[in-house]
Amino acid sequence: MPEREPRPDICDYEGSDYRIRFWDGKGRDYEDRVERVALHRLLPKQGRRLLEIGAGFGRLTQEYDAYDQVILLDYSLSQLQYAQEQLGSGGRYLYVAADAYRLPFRAGVFDGATMIRVIHHISDVPAVLAQVRRVLVRDGIFILEHANKRNLKSILRYALKRQTWNPNDLEPVEFVELNFDFHPEYIRRSMTGAGFSLQRQLPVSLFRLDALKRSLPLDLLVGIDGLVQLSGLLYAPSIFIRAKAVGSSPDNLGHGSIFACPECGGDLVHEDESIFCPRDNQRWVIRDGIYDFKAAIEV
Repeated sequence: MPEREPRPDICDYEGSDYRIRFWDGKGRDYEDRVERVALHRLLPKQGRRLLEIGAGFGRLTQEYDAYDQVILLDYSLSQLQYAQEQLGSGGRYLYVAADAYRLPFRAGVFDGATMIRVIHHISDVPAVLAQVRRVLVRDGIFILEHANKRNLKSILRYALKRQTWNPNDLEPVEFVELNFDFHPEYIRRSMTGAGFSLQRQLPVSLFRLDALKRSLPLDLLVGIDGLVQLSGLLYAPSIFIRAKAVGSSPDNLGHGSIFACPECGGDLVHEDESIFCPRDNQRWVIRDGIYDFKAAIEV
């Protein structure tokens, strides 16, 4: 078997208490609500199959009710297990543990995809965007959120010489290991190069300051943020983008199986509680309804 190219380092939330440490009761109702406002503005009215990349514990999954089927993909089995407990097994939800650098799907099996609070952990952005484009049909909608290095706080800190990196430089800045901020123009160029046409960009979560969240009513902050989103002024800490897949691509929305080998792209065969690639002679386990593509079992 030929030697495979190594993956970039992956930020793994396996076993993490991310949900209870970062979200549940941690004063982030404002961030959660304004992100939902942005999603409602950008999501299509209907769709057949959506891929939620970095679904985590399913915080936003129920926002995608316009789609007939939602595939929750995350690198963490434990996050997906919690999502499965809340959303249920079978039905319109499918759970897949895999990384975004090698998506285990056929080309053109989704007409929608989202990636929220994920790309800031990605060191090779063009590689991941190419994978997302590959699995989307032509005209499929991709909603991406990215951390914005050119936000008002970073501009002010740089002017006061309280940070060394320039928020106007196009290159990403890694402020903590595997945590990146991106210039909006860098993201735009990367998405265009991957085969996407940007349709709309929203500045989100401009008032992400504890003092403001403590002093102003939540509904008021969310309402003001919703108005700022319509301004198009990309100086908030978070940017939401709606893009359309352009160029030629297969349409496999009606294919019987959405999966393909993440290594060779070949067909996979279901066998009991596993899924098998005859070409590579590798097998991946299905663990209590979760397709685990994190590590193959060579046979």
